[in-house]
Amino acid sequence: MRGLTEAGHTVRVLPTQAALAFVGSATWEALSGQPVRTDVFSDVPDVPHVRLGQQADLVLVAPATADLLARAAHGLADDLLTATLLTARCPVVMAPAMHTEMWEHEATQANVGTLRGRGVLVLDPASGRLTGTDTGPGRLPEPEDLLACARAVLDHPGQTRDLHGRRVLVTAGSTQEPLDPVRYLTNRSSGRQGWALARVAAMRGADVTLVAGHSELVDPSGVTTVRVGTARHMRSVVQELAAGMDAVVMAAAVADHRPAEATETKLKKDASAAAARLDLVANPDILAGLAAAARPEQVIVGFAAETGDASGTVLELGRRKLAGKGCDLLVVNEVGGATGFGSTNNEAVVLGADGSERHVPLGSKERLAAVVWDEVGVRLPGTVRASRDTVRGHQ
Repeated sequence: MRGLTEAGHTVRVLPTQAALAFVGSATWEALSGQPVRTDVFSDVPDVPHVRLGQQADLVLVAPATADLLARAAHGLADDLLTATLLTARCPVVMAPAMHTEMWEHEATQANVGTLRGRGVLVLDPASGRLTGTDTGPGRLPEPEDLLACARAVLDHPGQTRDLHGRRVLVTAGSTQEPLDPVRYLTNRSSGRQGWALARVAAMRGADVTLVAGHSELVDPSGVTTVRVGTARHMRSVVQELAAGMDAVVMAAAVADHRPAEATETKLKKDASAAAARLDLVANPDILAGLAAAARPEQVIVGFAAETGDASGTVLELGRRKLAGKGCDLLVVNEVGGATGFGSTNNEAVVLGADGSERHVPLGSKERLAAVVWDEVGVRLPGTVRASRDTVRGHQ
């Protein structure tokens, strides 16, 4: 609630009677600044069960219990929430939360299938600690994930589960190259763009694996996260996993170089020139290696954070990099200011090996992620796209 209101949204809370046993109306009214009602007979002249659904830009049901999913699937309207769901013509997102056995029950899965068939975005629950000592799928996604989901849907209302059945791999964060036991070389990447890509892909039904370098972000819900350290570690993990993926999106900020030799003991402070010298060697080019080994039906996406220099503009450097890497898509963004590393927003141009070029204006990183997956989707098998082998033949 705080995240949504602080982002400037007006939020009305429609609790069920059961929800009020956990959090009372006074709390929701204080946080939202809006009245809280549960039944259709309050404020009758305003017809809230019709008006709220008609005026909403998004309905987010969190948590969506097994009972709520069943009532929504069967079109019941016995309280203000379910009545509003029938009048809403905006995107509807449901975040299930219940015990594993309830989530896996045939009735619940049938209800989820019915709702998804109607265009409702029903998220897969997170796995983890449940009520009592139980652990398994059924946990409510973290607030950060729900906020990211809300942003993504508001930015991209046509969100669907178009990636259902697809297996995708996303890399994110920075790599760390050891210099000694306490120091390392790295960069300013926060991992936020890669996290957004993973979350949006999971929302759209994909089976997502996130290979994450250094980041202080909490592992996203509904995603398999593998943590790595160095560039070589990331390459090893990515190469092992990539063969079984439909798409690989390399959003990680991988260090171009590493110290030629990492010492086993801490380097001492010394004024001598010898002690100040740092010899570097090149790290492997993970993206180029993936593109060279990719199956024809795989989609490989790279990211390029650029600043532009005397040798060319940001886009000119991006086009050269796209040609050199051999990937299908390259997301080029100028870092600095309100975009890039550490920012919650991003602006980029998505370049295609087929000559396409799509500008994504400044907005949330979830918005950019949605555009990237749109571009990936039209290049997956079953759609017309440029042949990677043909493109490589012109390099």
